Amino acid sequence: MAARPNKSPKKNSRDGPKHQSFKKTSKIKHESKEANGRKVLPVVMEDDAPDFPRGGKSALSRQEEDEVRAEVDAEFEAEERELKKMRKMKQKKSYAMEEDLGSLFGGGGITGKLPRFVNKITLKNVSPGMKLWGVICEVNQKDLVVTLPGGLRGLVRANEASDIFSENEVKDADGNYLSSIFCIGQLVSCIVLQVNDDKMEDKGKKKIWLSLRLSLLHKGLTFDAVQEGMILSAYVKSIEDHGCILHFGFASFSGFLPIKTQTDSSEAKMITGQLLQGVVRSIDKARRVVYLSSDPDIVSKSVTKDLKGISIDLLVPGMMVNARVESTLENGIMLSFLTYFTGTVDIFHIQTSFPATNWRENYSRNKKVNARILFIDPSTRAVGLTMNPHLVYNKAPPFHVKIGDIYDGSRVVRVDKGLGLLLEVPSTPVPTPAYVSIFDVADEEVQKLEKKFKEGNHVRVRILGLRHLEGIAVGVLKASAFEGSVFTHSDVKPGMVVKAKVIAVESFGAIVLLSSGVKALCPLPHMSEFDIAKPRKKFKIGAELVFRVLGCKSKRITVTHKKTLVKSKLGILSSYADATNGLVTHGWITKIEKHGCFVRFYNGVQGFASRNELGLEPGCDASSMYHVGQVVKCRVVSAIPASRRINLSFILSPMRAAVDDIAKVGNLVSCIVERLTPQAVIVYVKAKVYLKGSISMEHLADHQGHAALMKSNLKRGYEFDQLLVLDVDGNSLILSAKYSLINSAKQIPLDLAEIHPNSVVHGYVCNLIETGCFVRFLGRLTGFSPKNKATDSERVNLSEAFYIGQSVRSKIVNVNNEMGRITLSLKQSSCYSTDASLIQGYFLLEEKIARLQMSESVVTDTNWVESFKTGSIVEGEIHQSNDFGVVLSFKEHNDVFGFISHYHLGGTTAGIGSVVRAVVLDISVAERLVDFSLKPELVHSIKEDISNCRTPKKKRKRESSMDLEVHQTVKATVEIVKENYLVLSLPEHNNTIGYASITDYNTQKLPQKHFVNGQSVLATIEALPSPLTTGRLLLLLNSHSEVAGVSSSKRAKKRSSYNVGSLVEAEITDIKPLELSLKFGIGFRGRVHITEVNDDKIVEDPFSKFKIGQLLTARIVGMANKSEKTKKTNWWELSVRPTMLSGAGDVEGGIAKDSFDFSTGQCVTGYVVKVDREWVWLAVSRHVKARLFLLDSSSEPNELQEFQNRFHVGKAFTGYIFSINKEKKLLRLVSRPLCVVSNGELGNETVNMDDPGSTNSNQGITTHLHKGDILGGRIIKIFPGVGGLLVQIGPHLYGKVHFTELADKWVPNPLLGYHEGKFVKCVVLEVGNAVNGPVHVDLSLRTCLEGIHSQKSVGQVDDVDLPNKRVENIEDLHPNMIVKGYVKNVSKGCFIMLSRKIDAKILLSNLSDGFIENPEKEFPIGKLVNGKVLSVEPLSKRVEVTLKSATSRGESKSGLVDLSSLHVGDVISGKIKRVETYGLFIIIDHTNMVGLCHLSELSDDHIDNIESKYRAGDRVVAKVLKVDEERHRISLGMKSLYISDDTSSHVLSDQNNFEVVDGNGTSDDSQISMPEENSLHGIQDAVFETEECPILAQAESRASIMPLEVALDDMENSDSENIISRTQEHVNKADTPAEKNERRAKRKAKEEREKEIMAAEARLLAKDKPSTADEFEKLVRSSPNSSFVWIKYMDFALSLSDVEKARSIAERALRTINIREEAEKLNIWVAYFNIENEYGNPRQEAVMKVFQRALQYSDPKKVHLALLGLYERTEQHNLADELLEKMVRKYKHACKVWLRQVQSLLKQGKDVQTTVNRALLSLPRNKHIKFISQTGILEFKSGVPDRGRSMFEGMLREYPKRTDLWSIYLDQEIRLGDVEFIRALFERATSLSLPPKKMKFLFKKYLEFEKSHGDEERVEYVKRKAMEYVESSLTGS
Repeated sequence: MAARPNKSPKKNSRDGPKHQSFKKTSKIKHESKEANGRKVLPVVMEDDAPDFPRGGKSALSRQEEDEVRAEVDAEFEAEERELKKMRKMKQKKSYAMEEDLGSLFGGGGITGKLPRFVNKITLKNVSPGMKLWGVICEVNQKDLVVTLPGGLRGLVRANEASDIFSENEVKDADGNYLSSIFCIGQLVSCIVLQVNDDKMEDKGKKKIWLSLRLSLLHKGLTFDAVQEGMILSAYVKSIEDHGCILHFGFASFSGFLPIKTQTDSSEAKMITGQLLQGVVRSIDKARRVVYLSSDPDIVSKSVTKDLKGISIDLLVPGMMVNARVESTLENGIMLSFLTYFTGTVDIFHIQTSFPATNWRENYSRNKKVNARILFIDPSTRAVGLTMNPHLVYNKAPPFHVKIGDIYDGSRVVRVDKGLGLLLEVPSTPVPTPAYVSIFDVADEEVQKLEKKFKEGNHVRVRILGLRHLEGIAVGVLKASAFEGSVFTHSDVKPGMVVKAKVIAVESFGAIVLLSSGVKALCPLPHMSEFDIAKPRKKFKIGAELVFRVLGCKSKRITVTHKKTLVKSKLGILSSYADATNGLVTHGWITKIEKHGCFVRFYNGVQGFASRNELGLEPGCDASSMYHVGQVVKCRVVSAIPASRRINLSFILSPMRAAVDDIAKVGNLVSCIVERLTPQAVIVYVKAKVYLKGSISMEHLADHQGHAALMKSNLKRGYEFDQLLVLDVDGNSLILSAKYSLINSAKQIPLDLAEIHPNSVVHGYVCNLIETGCFVRFLGRLTGFSPKNKATDSERVNLSEAFYIGQSVRSKIVNVNNEMGRITLSLKQSSCYSTDASLIQGYFLLEEKIARLQMSESVVTDTNWVESFKTGSIVEGEIHQSNDFGVVLSFKEHNDVFGFISHYHLGGTTAGIGSVVRAVVLDISVAERLVDFSLKPELVHSIKEDISNCRTPKKKRKRESSMDLEVHQTVKATVEIVKENYLVLSLPEHNNTIGYASITDYNTQKLPQKHFVNGQSVLATIEALPSPLTTGRLLLLLNSHSEVAGVSSSKRAKKRSSYNVGSLVEAEITDIKPLELSLKFGIGFRGRVHITEVNDDKIVEDPFSKFKIGQLLTARIVGMANKSEKTKKTNWWELSVRPTMLSGAGDVEGGIAKDSFDFSTGQCVTGYVVKVDREWVWLAVSRHVKARLFLLDSSSEPNELQEFQNRFHVGKAFTGYIFSINKEKKLLRLVSRPLCVVSNGELGNETVNMDDPGSTNSNQGITTHLHKGDILGGRIIKIFPGVGGLLVQIGPHLYGKVHFTELADKWVPNPLLGYHEGKFVKCVVLEVGNAVNGPVHVDLSLRTCLEGIHSQKSVGQVDDVDLPNKRVENIEDLHPNMIVKGYVKNVSKGCFIMLSRKIDAKILLSNLSDGFIENPEKEFPIGKLVNGKVLSVEPLSKRVEVTLKSATSRGESKSGLVDLSSLHVGDVISGKIKRVETYGLFIIIDHTNMVGLCHLSELSDDHIDNIESKYRAGDRVVAKVLKVDEERHRISLGMKSLYISDDTSSHVLSDQNNFEVVDGNGTSDDSQISMPEENSLHGIQDAVFETEECPILAQAESRASIMPLEVALDDMENSDSENIISRTQEHVNKADTPAEKNERRAKRKAKEEREKEIMAAEARLLAKDKPSTADEFEKLVRSSPNSSFVWIKYMDFALSLSDVEKARSIAERALRTINIREEAEKLNIWVAYFNIENEYGNPRQEAVMKVFQRALQYSDPKKVHLALLGLYERTEQHNLADELLEKMVRKYKHACKVWLRQVQSLLKQGKDVQTTVNRALLSLPRNKHIKFISQTGILEFKSGVPDRGRSMFEGMLREYPKRTDLWSIYLDQEIRLGDVEFIRALFERATSLSLPPKKMKFLFKKYLEFEKSHGDEERVEYVKRKAMEYVESSLTGS
């Protein structure tokens, strides 16, 4: 420890405040003790564990401390006079507080005066920056609770728990991040962040906020300070395969924990974010990685080494040190450690857990001990240590006691005078030390502790708190502590009645304090029985009230003040296990639903009371009787503790026995309507006991329509004779009036025991869901019918098939007694009705409704029904006739009408007013309408059975047919079709009238079978006429099973006689597009497939000659497939083909043999079955299917476009078999006949059509494709540039159309008119079948080729005769031949496509007669050009073409021949053709000759940068220095001494004239520079010199205008990336030092030398071009490092078609060229790429092998760029895109790579914004302007100019004074030519406040622009604006 601080109190800022607080605290404690006495026992929880009063060394000197004591004693003496009784207590407190002064001392080193007390951490002296050791005692979701030294507790927020958490926000899936990486009992080192006063009522309580972040704990730790053996804490950053990467809180170095050194499997698995400790095993200084070992034994035994010069900042709590005892203090030991430091050990941290009074004897001076650092205070340099055995071993002390436990016989180990007692608590398995403060020893004041307690005494103690770090419990001996029922949170039990004092009232409730000091919350709803608007008026702070505990969860106690609950004498329901049947208790309602109420009890227990247990009246709503929060008395009906379910009832007493008898479920009762509600009818039972019930509207009738009608006619007082009790809901009955349920009440089950599988029972639908239907029976017994068992058709939507409340018949499929589940089937086929109850109930209810309606009507004639009996003859008069029939009227019944339909007129033509006698068929009582019939057979049959009539109006009664019996099956004829039933007549039974239902219970909402008048049906008699049937004969249709009801032995014989091959007489019942439906015999069905109508004769509509009802003869050919939609096994397959009807024997044999005899190429016919988007499905026969692809249906585009309209179901189609699938019996057809294979046979080829993408499949398909085939196709993709088209010609077959095969003639844009998805007609040019590779098909869209390929050409066709012919063979080309082609690529030459196989090259010099500055712009890709062949090399397939005119070539030749006309000394004028670093190439005027003016002959002065002074296209004057006629070379000179004055002036004037036309030149830095001083006058001079010397002015203005063309085609050699720096350098030339020019000159000189060498080599080759391998060998030996020579050698080898020789030359070159010549080696690698790209097999793999090798020897980025250039030149766009994507990831900091990516995207027409954003995130900040500016230039050139504008505008907003950016922006806009916009841009630029030299640049540029594009007025305007700027600048300065 360093030297002690000054002893003066002024130097220590804490001394003063501590003294004041001491006095205040003493007074406060005194007053509180006096006010409350000792009645209230202060309960201290774990958080509030009292500090041990261990004293502590004061920072004051002894004299100063004596002065403080004197002051305190004086105060106490003054108070003693007033309170004499409390004097001794005040002295004790003064003594205790005195010991607290200066509890952390900063001095007391090894020398000097030793302190009396050990260092102590308390709430008073804890401060930010302290480092503490602690143990985690709570892990919450948002924070950690850490126990600190001295019993303090601190909080760690989640974001302060880890550096990884705060930076990366690591969270696990459940959000419990802290609980996953920390555990209770874990030792941690922490640092104090801040200490806050708690905002609650206890103002003296503070919160200590801690941090576990290693960046704060290890502050000051550097990588150099880490040494082997050191213990370090770290977080697991990530888990890798071989170990964990660790994070120490600093980015400067990291750690690694290998797997082999991790803890054993018994330890917890490592997870990300986990905090661990490890020993430094090794240090990798190169990689700055520290390797740790986390073995707990090694970690616990590792001792910190004594490091030289270690500072206190490197000390971390928990660090183990070797220490030596310096001295013993009053309450601990002083130790020295690490040479320079001293620290103290509290008496509770020494090695023994129970130190007795003589504990000092064990610690003699200089004794060596092991200790760990407990806390560090950097401000006072105080250090606390611990020698606790558990902590020394790096483990938290264990605890064997709990708070609140009481222990008798605890032994007193030590008595500390005036402080407290140390006890030995007899816990198991080992005793636990406990300390009792002097204030907790007894209820009364103890004056002398040592007199009352002796060592060895036994006392009774209660555990008050725990101090986890020391391993000591805090106890209390007061008698009052053993008496109260509530001592801690654990003593609080749900349901307990307690008294508490209100200490705070908030909006959410009141906080109360129990007598023991435990706090609780009374929520706002529980503050009163009713809602409280102002809770503070109800609860006064300080008021003592009675509460009942609701629950206690995790120290959170909730209580209630509801009087009903507090005063309740009923049992407490605090757990689900306490819920016994019949228990009556109080609860409160938490939620009210339609189906019941949720009730809450104590400790979170919840129950549910269903609606029928709420005691509500029928139709009453629960929310109107109860409200949320209401206390209710309820009874437990049933409980399932395992499921946490309790069923409750608000009805406390069961129903009476009489009521039970009446309300028994399943009983039939009679009721009277009491009232009607919108959804139900409320009734009461006719019985002695008043009992109510309800009938929902759905249960009023079996028919949905009748139910609504019945409800609308019901009135109060109406009596229901019979109602079925479905269920009991409390005191209310749930009833049903459904006739089906009442009629079968005894058969409806009530519980599972009554359910029998396979039985059919009545029920009703209670709920519908998507997956099925719920059917309810009696009570709550419910079954479920899955969707697949609900209807016979699985496609029916259940909501459309059923409705809630529908009466159904259900078949029991399965019963699961364990689960209580019933599975049902509602299929009509299984649940059809066996009686007429449905229609019987219909007529009965109709009669009831009619009576209800008649009771309300004023009609007096109520017996009219007796006059119209069914089947009787009634006389009436025809009242009206209409389109539907005639209306009758009756004299005796004026309000009754009759109706006879046209069908029932029976041919009668009686007019209006005629009297007819008709038979009554049906009667509608409610509508007072009667249906009649005049059919003769009905009228005559009734006349035969009636007696002689006396009067015509008298009722005639027909005798009942005595021969009819119940369950008899009869034939019936449909007379009338009603909505729900049929009126039938029985012809075989004297035309008796009967009635049958159309629908059934389960099919009420399903589509019904269609019936027509006169139709014959089979029916079964179910009920004879009687009052129960309303006098009707009721029948049941046999539609569900026709055969079942009429089976007989005779018919069974007939049925068995039908076999395959039998002839039958059948009737057509339906005609479908693909089949005829027939019926024959009795109950037999069959079909005739469309292919079974005719033999081989193709008929478009085979079914046109058939009609429904027609009888025909057919032969059975088989049973229908069971997988058909009908799924019926009694359906037969029939045939009416003539050959099948001719003979039976042959037919049977043919039918039995199911042949599949087809061959490829065979012509077959089928009928269309289905048409989808791309396929037509056909039926060739009953078992054979075929399909036709869209593109195989025709070759005409208009027919392909109308594909779906051309084919319809049933259409006949004839095609040719393309492939066969025998397994699936499936054919694929095409419309064109297939060509014969080379051997003359097609063969039976089988192709797997399910795997069309396979190689074998494609090979099989392409065997039928031949050159000249005309196919239909569809454009799938249009390739960019001249890539052509990709055309689909089959399901998985594609062909490519070359760019030259798109049109018949040579047109400028052959792609015009084509788009993706367009149908085209194409011709096969070539089919290439690889062995295992894809199939290549070359196509042509040239219509002139149709028919040509099928014939052989007789002779060679001349190109002149056929100018549109494409040259397929290179042998057809010859020099001087006129050819046409499309530009394919322009780089070092122009390549054009003459045909799909032949390309030609055009040298740049042969592109035009004149000079072309930008070949790429003049010859874009895809341009059509005309040229003449110069040379043809068939062996190398090289063709050279020229585009020059004949006259130009003639002049060129004459010029070359007439070199002698030039003489040395002649002065010539010309134009610069090309600028090289070594000189200028000049085209001499009026000739085609070019001369070279070497750099040394350009000027008398030295020229640093030739490119900045001259540019291509400039006019110059030169003198002929040398003419070499042999080598055709002309040497020129341009020095001033060579040229006379007259010639100079002439030339200058020519130059002036030329530059007026071509005004844009490169900037000249030397001409724009000017001195910094007098710069304002420089602008003025620049303005006026334009008038005096226009030539010089133009030269200067030309120098100031930046170049408009920025080439980015070759980024490796492009100077565009330097345009910004060049322009900035151009503007700020005066500021650039001369040193930069020198460095630039040296760099340029080096480049010039390299180019001169290359030029010399080129001249050498041109002079004496090698023609043999030996000559090349000599050349490479003379220039071994020249890549130019090596590449020429490789080119020579390739011209001989010796590819391997070229490869070997490349390998030699790579070995020979010096390693320093990187550029030369790279050139060889690029040439090697080109060789492999052209001749490699496979090409891509060969290129990649060379590429991988090149990466090892050359600059990887340059190699990548070279390969990218290759891909772009050869138009391998996909590979280029892939390579670019890899490059931007690999070289993300390279601006050049990102620009290549942008350039590529722009060429493809794609959006580049995403790429630009990625680039800006990756590139360094200093490259952003360069990248954005060049991207903007690219946007202007190749993309969207608006995006380029946006980029420049964004840069100028940030850098408005960058004139280089302004210059480039203006240049790009000038290229576009929007004059107004450019002027606006100039105005903005010249309005800026810039330095004068920059303004001069901008004004010059503006002036030059106006000279070129404006008029004199605009020029004068710019001059005026410049003058104004000069004047304003002069005035301002």
